[in-house]
Amino acid sequence: MRAVSSEAPASAHIMSLEGSVILITGGTGSFGSRVAQHLLRKNPGQIRIFSRDEKKQWEMKKSFPDLRYLVGDVRDYDRVYEAMKGVDYVFHAAALKQVPSCEDFPFEAVKTNIVGSQNACRAARENGVKTMVALSTDKAVKPVNAMGMSKAMMEKLVCSQNQFESDTTYCCVRYGNVMGSRGSVIPLFKQQIESGKPLTLTIPEMTRFLMTLDESVDLVFQAMTHGKGGEIFVRKAPACTVQNLAETMRRRFSPQKEEHPIQSIGIRPGEKIHEILVNEYEMLRATESEQYFTIHPEYRKPENPVQRPLGEEYTSENTLQLDSLDEVESKLVAMGETEFYD
Repeated sequence: MRAVSSEAPASAHIMSLEGSVILITGGTGSFGSRVAQHLLRKNPGQIRIFSRDEKKQWEMKKSFPDLRYLVGDVRDYDRVYEAMKGVDYVFHAAALKQVPSCEDFPFEAVKTNIVGSQNACRAARENGVKTMVALSTDKAVKPVNAMGMSKAMMEKLVCSQNQFESDTTYCCVRYGNVMGSRGSVIPLFKQQIESGKPLTLTIPEMTRFLMTLDESVDLVFQAMTHGKGGEIFVRKAPACTVQNLAETMRRRFSPQKEEHPIQSIGIRPGEKIHEILVNEYEMLRATESEQYFTIHPEYRKPENPVQRPLGEEYTSENTLQLDSLDEVESKLVAMGETEFYD
């Protein structure tokens, strides 16, 4: 099994991307657009964007004309196999990730998030890909909705690959709320402000991690650099209540400022009060640094796991809390308005 030294500096590994061929499944999403910017600085041989939405590809091509665009669906193994020919690194971001639509059509989530991910794993192995990093979500931890359940199975599929001899290193990254990405609440609040509508939140006490897209890309490079096979990488991030986020958004963007109404509409089906990024069982086989948790696979537990009280989890409730609106606003500034994606 091929292993990358955990001691190697991330920058040294990223420099090795020069001349490499990189495929991003689901590459027209928020992550794909941002990671493409980072990858282009590393002089890769080619970046391939694989997705099923030709309109989004056409729009992305205006900003990134030099990328190679491939229309296809991860549900179609033959097409995925064809797209991975000659590829060195794969970022697997293709997914159905809208909680309500996955609740309404759970088998569609199975076909994309589970079957599609198995297709990506198989195609990567058959084509001799060096490393495949798959993107997951906090909703895969103790899942309560169809989207989370399908992503939990995606993690199991990907992380199981390195139990056996393979030339491909497979690992996952797990995110909480990525600020400004498609499907996150920040663009919704922005749209509601611009149209003069009340800001709608589920329950004020709900907490969410706050991570910028640049930080999410950094996590992927961390995984690609340090993955030995089967790990799930988590980046630590602060959190705030949705009430504080809504108040900060209206203060920053609404002409009405504090007069802009905020309306509680109640929790939606399949929605959690707090996000969990590392559960109490995973903590027993996790290692920790200042910025990251690494959850090691059951078949290769670490010698020195993190020393935390039995039963402790890492959640949006017990991480660093941004309690003041000024603190939340500083995070919005760091996010940048370019990350309000359509």
